[in-house]
Amino acid sequence: MPDYKFKTIDEMGKVRGDTMIASNPMELEKRLKSMGFDLLSFDEQAKASKSWLRRKTISRRELINFTFHLEQLLKAGVPLLDCLRDIRDSLDYSHFTDVLQTIIDDIEGGKTLSLALSEHKNIFDDIYVTLVRVGEETGLLVRVLGEMGETLRWQDELAAHSRKIMIYPGIVSFVVLSVVSFLMIYLMPQLLPFIKNMGTEIPTHTRILISVSSAFVNYWYVMLLSPIAIFVTIKLIAVNRPDVQRFIDKMKLKIWLFGPLMMKIKLARFANYFAMMYGAGITVLNALKISEGIMNNMMLEDSIHGARARISEGMQISESFEATGVFPSMIVRMIRIGEDTGAMDEALMNVSYFYNREVRESIDKIEPAMMPVLTVLLGGIMMWIMLSVLGPVYDAVANIKI
Repeated sequence: MPDYKFKTIDEMGKVRGDTMIASNPMELEKRLKSMGFDLLSFDEQAKASKSWLRRKTISRRELINFTFHLEQLLKAGVPLLDCLRDIRDSLDYSHFTDVLQTIIDDIEGGKTLSLALSEHKNIFDDIYVTLVRVGEETGLLVRVLGEMGETLRWQDELAAHSRKIMIYPGIVSFVVLSVVSFLMIYLMPQLLPFIKNMGTEIPTHTRILISVSSAFVNYWYVMLLSPIAIFVTIKLIAVNRPDVQRFIDKMKLKIWLFGPLMMKIKLARFANYFAMMYGAGITVLNALKISEGIMNNMMLEDSIHGARARISEGMQISESFEATGVFPSMIVRMIRIGEDTGAMDEALMNVSYFYNREVRESIDKIEPAMMPVLTVLLGGIMMWIMLSVLGPVYDAVANIKI
């Protein structure tokens, strides 16, 4: 598939140049025309590398819009290839339009939609591709895309809520670090000669402050680079040592305030995707195998893998999850209800709903609770600095005999 370097002119007479992947010059001109540009000249470059396209990704919002538009067009009876072309032509030119062009070319070459999507795993993950394949095989592609769109929107909202609680602590932490660094590196060295020449005994907390300031002045680069170096080192060790990564993932779920919240988010995502796959007709074992890849936590992945192994040996689903000792009783109870009623997907969607609600409530509680904690922390640091600086001054004034 060639990559064309071209020049165009718009309605305002502005000339611009760019590159675009297209099947042939006629396709290039048609696509540019639909975007409001007239083709002036073009030059065919080397064949575009699919491996380059596969490495890049898109935002979740773009994926949601693509899924929604594809579902609506297919529901209206538009043929698949026409749907993909319409979506491609409605977008401003970007990496995703090139991806859509490669998908169109693959389908024209005889591939199914799911097989064409599987060529771009950075954009369409295993769950997305598997559900599309099930939709194609069962003739329920429109329904599957609708459920997938709802799930992606829910996941986007969940991610937005998760980011929300990190914004305020991040800003306050940056302000605290900036203020402390300014005081230690700039202000304290100027006050130090004055404090030493006062002739009074320097209190312990002031000597500690002087030592901290000296460390900031002489070793600021160590303090700046140490967290980065420690993070990178732990990351490299964890990549090569699964037991270390497993321990880190376990500790992440035990961090004060954030650990339980992270656990609820992951369980809500697991229940939601598992319910969707089960409802689409994917077997329990295959749904669990795919679910392992979305947890992003080795402890939970091992638990799902263990449950899957027990189910394959004949144990009931609810008993398998209970045996892991990781999944809360509510999930086990709802799975057992789903087994008894034959409505496993509905039971798991209830789990997802409850955890999603708990995540929202936890975020609403954590955010206001963190504000006074961080305010007290900043106030305590400032009080320590002020007492350490003004304490010797007060002692010197108090010792002056009139």
